[in-house]
Amino acid sequence: MALNVCSRLTRTVVRVLASTSAIPVTRPLTTSSWTHLRYLNNIRIIRYDGTTLRNFSSSSQPSIDVSYEQLKKLLVSGSSVVIDVREPWELREYGNIQGSINVPLGQVNGALQLTPDEFKEKYGGEMPSKSQNLVFSCLAGVRSKHALESAVSLGYTKVQHFPGGWQEWAERELIQTKK
Repeated sequence: MALNVCSRLTRTVVRVLASTSAIPVTRPLTTSSWTHLRYLNNIRIIRYDGTTLRNFSSSSQPSIDVSYEQLKKLLVSGSSVVIDVREPWELREYGNIQGSINVPLGQVNGALQLTPDEFKEKYGGEMPSKSQNLVFSCLAGVRSKHALESAVSLGYTKVQHFPGGWQEWAERELIQTKK
């Protein structure tokens, strides 16, 4: 009897939440919490264990990680908004990925909730829509993963990050200019 009631309640909750873009479900495990987000329209599941974010999908969704080559193509095509989450002094000292918008990690959550005009005025670039492809970058892929989590929690559905970050970008760009 209790199982039948639980099953009916679960189906009701899923129907109610189906109007939203994601359903978060958290199950505490022995050492960490797993967060599952199911995008009902795409059957996309993202699992987060506190240190690793993985994408499981039965559709042709892009993976969460973007390679150097993929990022170059995205920048050339203009099909993605690339946000560098390093601090402004890091960009001045080390350089930046041409075409990226600088939004420091501590400001990502608030920035993605601004109006498009406020975002453009404050950060100098076009604000991504919730359905637009969004790629985060940092120095070595740690902060960009945190920014990705913030964007997913705000309802962004096509979020990726460049795990190699500025370190890989600078190394690869230097190699290419030497040829």
